[in-house]
Amino acid sequence: MAQALTLNVQSREKAGKGSARAARREGLVPAVVYGAKKAPVTVTIKRNELVAILNRGGFLSHQFELVLDGKKERVLPRDIQLHPVTDVPLHVDFLRLSKGSKVTVEVPVHFLNESKCPGLKRGGVLNVVRHEIELSVPASDIPESIEIDLSGLDVNDSVKISTVTLPAGCEPTITDRDFTIATIAAPSALRSEEGGASADDEEGSSED
Repeated sequence: MAQALTLNVQSREKAGKGSARAARREGLVPAVVYGAKKAPVTVTIKRNELVAILNRGGFLSHQFELVLDGKKERVLPRDIQLHPVTDVPLHVDFLRLSKGSKVTVEVPVHFLNESKCPGLKRGGVLNVVRHEIELSVPASDIPESIEIDLSGLDVNDSVKISTVTLPAGCEPTITDRDFTIATIAAPSALRSEEGGASADDEEGSSED
């Protein structure tokens, strides 16, 4: 499970566009913390610290310990607004995580044992349909990633959600179908050979 990162924030007494613009001029990013049946709190984050965290990836699926006036609060980012041209962060929404609650997150998929995959050894190509899976998970135990073992897959095999062992308490939000996560696609040379063989078989059968 993902470890919570510590993020220091400062109180922002005034809300509104004017206050937000003033904070951004000072190198700060406005944010709001809400949820857990508590009143929303407006805060600011140092822009350089937030950018460094964003560059690690997986921001919206990672838990944070917000430190405000010496007190810690476990949160999950739910939305981030970026400048449309520069991608500089403009605003962040954080959801407080209460014990026993569940949240919906996009969890990245990691593939293991590609070197041991028969299909890839034969020249097949790993075709990733979903790089992330949307899951309903316990707020206290958000998976950092979902690992999928490729060691037993051959050409034309596929990985469906029903074949993936998810961490305890985690469920896919898509429940009406057994969706595909990845496939081992046949190389073009193999497809050509199979196509040629099929044509020969059909031609031979017509002569009988």
